[in-house]
Amino acid sequence: MFNHLTRRNLLSRGIVVAAGALTGGHAAGARLAAAAEAAAPEKPRMHLGTVTYMLGAKMDLATLIDVCEKAGMEGVELRTSHAHGVEPSLDAQGRAKVKALFARTQVRLAALGSVCEFHSPDAATVKRNIETCGKFVDLAADVGAWGVKVRPNGLVKDVPEDKTLRQIGEAVRECGEYAKAKGIAIVVEIHGGGTADPARMAKVMEYCKHPQVGLCWNSNPSDVKNGSIRENFDLCKAWIRHAHVTNLGGNYPWAELFTLLKGINYSGYTMLETDCKGDVVEFLRDRRAVWEKLVL
Repeated sequence: MFNHLTRRNLLSRGIVVAAGALTGGHAAGARLAAAAEAAAPEKPRMHLGTVTYMLGAKMDLATLIDVCEKAGMEGVELRTSHAHGVEPSLDAQGRAKVKALFARTQVRLAALGSVCEFHSPDAATVKRNIETCGKFVDLAADVGAWGVKVRPNGLVKDVPEDKTLRQIGEAVRECGEYAKAKGIAIVVEIHGGGTADPARMAKVMEYCKHPQVGLCWNSNPSDVKNGSIRENFDLCKAWIRHAHVTNLGGNYPWAELFTLLKGINYSGYTMLETDCKGDVVEFLRDRRAVWEKLVL
């Protein structure tokens, strides 16, 4: 019986109180409440990590993992072209070493941050980016990453807006289809001049229509309308699989963002994407303290 009742349901029906009264003590009621609490499903839990863009750009992989461990970062997104060297050019031995390094730590390799983009009016350029994304997908599968981040980088002058958005959507669908067989997610960063507009990115996802492809909320200042991000968040919430949260400072409505993420039962990573001029570990610990108050 109790496997199908939450503690709230028990309390609303008066079962806990009645049980305590009928047995002449509080022990029975407390046991019933504890059983109901244990039976209740665990709430989805968000995770905090960092992108290597800026903050970790000059760290080798071992140093980066050590910093994340000490600072309480649960995951990391490895941006391409940085000193950690986790690139599609790695041979099988190199990929095995990367996977082994993460296997010895609680820090999760959440994503590979590619710069694959699909807005160019040149078909050969788009094709080349799709092929490069495929190489990142192969790498992600080999090193144990969850996903690959891609992006658009703007609208194109003298090209109809809808044509560009459709092209991006069709390209990331092709990437998603390849990633499906590997068990890798594709997350499209809400990024670029014009394409950072959540309404446009929602249209990209409507053109894409692939279950392996989602969005990376990027916490752009342009998300905010009249002090709120709700309108733009609602446009994209069906596809949000990943999130960048800069440094959790400034005027962005962070409390609202985390409330909205909790509202969609988000259990993915919220990734710091920031620089640091002082001690990196202390900075990240401080940001984690801010984050913990937001996720309560």
